[in-house]
Amino acid sequence: MEVHYGLNGVDFWSFLPIVLPVLAIGIVLILIALIDLYRHRKTRKNVLLWAFIIIFVNMLGSILYFVIGRKDSGRI
Repeated sequence: MEVHYGLNGVDFWSFLPIVLPVLAIGIVLILIALIDLYRHRKTRKNVLLWAFIIIFVNMLGSILYFVIGRKDSGRI
């Protein structure tokens, strides 16, 4: 009795058209979030914490920054 786990016989190149745009969108989101954080670093609280969240939580971290982090500024 053989037990097979994983994707045996599935070609990596068949997933590339799906994975590549997702990776590109993730990288663009991270770069835009980091640029915005840098430009507004004097009015944001916890800049270093947000930078770590954006970088290490990847796409979800940059989305969290745009939803929550931009409200964290000292401006009203």
